[in-house]
Amino acid sequence: MSDIQALLDIMARLRAPEGGCPWDREQTYASLVPYTLEEAYEVAESIAAEDFDELRDELGDLLFQVVFYARIAEEEGRFAFGDVVGAIADKLTRRHPHVFGDATVRDAQHQTAAWEQHKARERAERAQGAASALDGVALALPALVRAQKLQRRAARVGFDWDDVDGVIDKVVEELEECRVELARGEAKDAVQEEVGDLLFACVNLARHAGVDAETALREASVKFERRFRAVEARLAAEGSTPQQAGLEAMDRHWDAVKDAEGAERNR
Repeated sequence: MSDIQALLDIMARLRAPEGGCPWDREQTYASLVPYTLEEAYEVAESIAAEDFDELRDELGDLLFQVVFYARIAEEEGRFAFGDVVGAIADKLTRRHPHVFGDATVRDAQHQTAAWEQHKARERAERAQGAASALDGVALALPALVRAQKLQRRAARVGFDWDDVDGVIDKVVEELEECRVELARGEAKDAVQEEVGDLLFACVNLARHAGVDAETALREASVKFERRFRAVEARLAAEGSTPQQAGLEAMDRHWDAVKDAEGAERNR
């Protein structure tokens, strides 16, 4: 018996009406979504840490999510795991005519463009009404990822800044609009809208700079956490806490931590 068949059999046993697991039997497509997202992020975390033993385990957890959805679908007579495998195999073959057919591509960049053209044609074929360049960008994506994908789609049909200077000007403009709304003390909705516009413009800046916005913010958060924990440790060594020390002392330690990190990088 193959390893994947063993996993499918385990899943069937877990969902069995008699002798199965009560928790597994209660799950639905919707209830599994948070777990699926969590597993995907744990895969990303193990890759960032270059912990490949952990990556193996996390990939297994993510695969189990796919098997779980497929099992529910099979019970409902919709499709089975084999159909999922067949669909992705067909799609990969169809979208790689330079590998499985007679087409040729010059390089990875050319292949990326060809891939997007294949996807656009498939979206147009599925569209019920007039097709949009933005069709297929999932609402459930993390906000930064979705903003970046929307911008890329619009850019492919020519709706984009000519250069990064225009994007920087837009960021400055949106920042000033945030300042105006905050000074007015207007309704929270107005401030939220302007902050959203600012974030969207910052994602555009990241895209033009060739930076993945989600990765950049994740790394910035990791850096902030590392430095703040170092500040807490320095204060603890002085017999103090952030609450007791106050902002001025925390800023002093923050600058010291930054300087120490810079010196370490320059060695």
